[in-house]
Amino acid sequence: MGTSRHVERRTILKAVGAAAATLGLATTTGCGGDGGSGDGAVTLRYAWWGGEPRAIAIKKTIALFEKKHPKIRIKPEFTDYEAFWEKFQTQASGGNPPDVFQNAVGFLRKYDKRGVLMDLKGQADAGNLSLENFRNGVLANGQVDGKQIGIPVGANTMALVIDLKAFQKAGVTPEFGWTWDEYFTALQTIQDKLRIAGDTGYFSIMYLYDLYLRQNGKAFFTDSGLGFTEDDLTQWWEDGYKRVKSGLVADPKKVEQVKPKSALSAGLAASEFTWDNFSIRYEGEGESDYGLAPIPTGDGKDTGQYLGSLMLSAFSGTKHPEEAARFIDFMVHDPEVGAIMGYDRGILATTEQYDAFTPTDDNNKGVKAYEEEVAAAGALGKITPHPSGADVVEAAFLRIGGEVAQGKSKPADAAKALFSEAKAAFAG
Repeated sequence: MGTSRHVERRTILKAVGAAAATLGLATTTGCGGDGGSGDGAVTLRYAWWGGEPRAIAIKKTIALFEKKHPKIRIKPEFTDYEAFWEKFQTQASGGNPPDVFQNAVGFLRKYDKRGVLMDLKGQADAGNLSLENFRNGVLANGQVDGKQIGIPVGANTMALVIDLKAFQKAGVTPEFGWTWDEYFTALQTIQDKLRIAGDTGYFSIMYLYDLYLRQNGKAFFTDSGLGFTEDDLTQWWEDGYKRVKSGLVADPKKVEQVKPKSALSAGLAASEFTWDNFSIRYEGEGESDYGLAPIPTGDGKDTGQYLGSLMLSAFSGTKHPEEAARFIDFMVHDPEVGAIMGYDRGILATTEQYDAFTPTDDNNKGVKAYEEEVAAAGALGKITPHPSGADVVEAAFLRIGGEVAQGKSKPADAAKALFSEAKAAFAG
């Protein structure tokens, strides 16, 4: 790994932006899309999670859709992530989910198994929805067992967000192809020279462990269960806990104390793994400058990375399947929608929208450049399958990994607990 007082512009991309606004709630409806009104218009319920900036942008796109499709009206429903899925679980159990809703890969098989999600291939065949012009093969993220049950609206990939000033002062320069050994050596250099931890707590991030497994010929999930062993996870958590004890990873008690602020932007550590389009939060929270650096590798080449995505899905029991499909089509293909949404939900998924939005702020420029460079390096593979219950396992991994970090659970016991909870989740 090279050392330098300057961070190479090509490999570490400036990520500047404002903090996301406080999550907001909108008034929601208590019933499904209605059968129509006196003027012949139909109404669709459209639900999503996210902060106030996302809600403002989406409401603009809804107004644009209604202007171009006056016979279709949209009732918006939005909240934060946790509340969204709690409410959706209740709605799905009662047979009354929204007509169209934001979705993610961890929930596809779960709700497909329950018959909640519409296979949108039929609507595509009928000409109500285009499945063309999706970038970098991301359309496959919404496919399960030959069905198209999610349509991507954006794409992102994992990245390492670093405190640029800290890395510069320590004289270390991340480069594509650096190894995990080189990464941990860099963190040790930062600790030695700056007296701060190098990382905020990498080993409780499920999606990062997935990349590590993929680098080693495995994966976190198969299409029906876990793709690794208890011994694999025990070793991962043992290594992580040793780095907590040595001070290389931030003190988990201090990390908890600064929440909801990130330990990185609070100055407790010099780097943090997260999704690249989440990097906007750090500049708004912290007092340093932050950038995107490459994922470490096992062999100097394979990062295990893939494009994840947020998606739109439709309720299989909607009274208005054609209108729901046309609405989704508009939201993922219309250039004006792309210009309004920007990269709020990740890099725009279709060529029409990608070409319609030119980022002007440093944060979005950095995210775009990072993903383009990752793609150009040939590092992107296909997304890992996510079985029904994956959402429960992700939450368990974060919680149990945190217990390991705090010394509340031994790695071997924690691994056994994770496998036990996963077994129950997959059977549910």
